[in-house]
Amino acid sequence: MARIARELRDRQIPFMFIGVQAVILHGEPRITADIDVTLGDDPSRLPELREVCAALSLTPLPADLDRFVRERFVLPTRDVLTGIRVDFIFSTIAYERQAIGRAVRVEMEGEEVPFTTAEDLIIHKLFAGRAGDLDDAMSVARRKGNQLDWDYIEAWSRAFATVVGREQMPAQVARLRASP
Repeated sequence: MARIARELRDRQIPFMFIGVQAVILHGEPRITADIDVTLGDDPSRLPELREVCAALSLTPLPADLDRFVRERFVLPTRDVLTGIRVDFIFSTIAYERQAIGRAVRVEMEGEEVPFTTAEDLIIHKLFAGRAGDLDDAMSVARRKGNQLDWDYIEAWSRAFATVVGREQMPAQVARLRASP
């Protein structure tokens, strides 16, 4: 992760680590075989990201890479040495850029590595909405509890509730906030 951070920073690509790597930092640790990185940029940065992948020995997985990234805003890769999957997620929305700016920096191997905050991790997990994501959000809420900025989480959950299929987010936040 420190190597990824160094390469992205050198190319001035805004980013933060999300997913289970952030859950390990903010919630109950669990095992994973992947790394998720949100990029604060759109797919026009794909040529630079290809350079990052080459420097890190990350092999892009899709056969038609340009089309895949253009349609899905994700560049899935696999580390040649370890087999670990690394997904780079392009983002153009203001929320993601704000979340990247709020990221918590953790020193790893002499590098400052930005991780999503606990609040933004909860928002990401509720937005994803899968059972494992909801469990992750609960683990963060239990571990951080009163340390969380619940007003921030509630405001973004209300904003995202306007997106089709995400209407339940404010109710989910209320349940998390009330959890022991």
